[in-house]
Amino acid sequence: MKYFTEEQINKIRNGYYSAVYFNRTKEILLKEKNLVSVAMQIFQKNEGSMLCGVEEVKEMIQCTMHNAQWKKIKIESLKDGDRIGKGETVMHITGPYVYFAHLESIYLGILARRTLVATNTKRAVEAAEGKPVIFFADRFDYFLNQQGDGYAAHRGGASGVCTQAHAAWFDGKPVGTLPHALIAVCNGNTVTAAELFSKYYPDVNLITLVDFENDCVRTALEVAKKLGKKLWGVRIDTSQNLIDNGLKSTSSVILGRTPIGSGDDSRIRLMKKDSGRPRQGGVARMTDLSGVNPDLVKLVRKALDQEGFSYVKIVVSGGFNPERIKEFEDEKTPIDVYGVGTALIHGANDFTADIVMVDGKKIAKAGREFKKLSKFVQLD
Repeated sequence: MKYFTEEQINKIRNGYYSAVYFNRTKEILLKEKNLVSVAMQIFQKNEGSMLCGVEEVKEMIQCTMHNAQWKKIKIESLKDGDRIGKGETVMHITGPYVYFAHLESIYLGILARRTLVATNTKRAVEAAEGKPVIFFADRFDYFLNQQGDGYAAHRGGASGVCTQAHAAWFDGKPVGTLPHALIAVCNGNTVTAAELFSKYYPDVNLITLVDFENDCVRTALEVAKKLGKKLWGVRIDTSQNLIDNGLKSTSSVILGRTPIGSGDDSRIRLMKKDSGRPRQGGVARMTDLSGVNPDLVKLVRKALDQEGFSYVKIVVSGGFNPERIKEFEDEKTPIDVYGVGTALIHGANDFTADIVMVDGKKIAKAGREFKKLSKFVQLD
């Protein structure tokens, strides 16, 4: 795999992406002709993370060195996909420190980003209990992050990604649905948009959004009746500020509107009493009917099944994260695929590097000590 362009490698060699104090340290050691060998130890601070970025780090270090330098470097590490604990050592880089002093910012950043995305994705996949999770994070971050993010999501178990860049590092193919934009330019007619998609992409699974008019049941049935077996699935992406019209007309007990938040962040939600569901503290459990919710999904599934479209799958998106996926699964919501975006690239999974041995002797800052890898692969 080639993760970096020649331009990027040259910039890394010249310290362009490195904290200035690492560059200055390298210059001091070069001027002093100090080739002392050290063991650099890398760990992270979260429990149960999924390690990712190891191969990328190895390539980056190797590509920035001359062959004679690289032969004096030894890298031992866990491997991409390993589950790691808080404080667990994931990598040792051993060799003359002057050769890689300026690379610390780079390899820690690679491991932090890749591990964050892989871990977030793995947790979403586990919450989905075997149902596919599509990585929909292209629009939520800087576009040049897409290649690495897509690879990390793939390692975390995502069943699909949505851009060519996402798929580039694992030879995959992007997947997607019919967007709201195509419906809009078809004068808001979802059926017309679906027909056009089917016409020009007959070999691509047709998944159409059905919330454009905020009436998912009606729209899903209209598309299914018109497209028949050409329709692979429908996607529900109702805004969190809205309650689908079908729920408004079928909900038998509406207890009222409750303002949420304040200012521009406020929204209105309709709450209904859940008949037959367990009570907590003697109070009937309440269901939020705004946005994408289990009641709406069940309503769409029931309508499709009753009209003979049980083969049409349901995809949901819009604000999903592992916790919300679990809630939907606990409700036994008939969802076939989850589309998850921003939750998979946000958070923190920081790594730290410390010299723990110098010239074969254990030397480290207070609070750090040499720790063997629980299992490792030596990277040649």
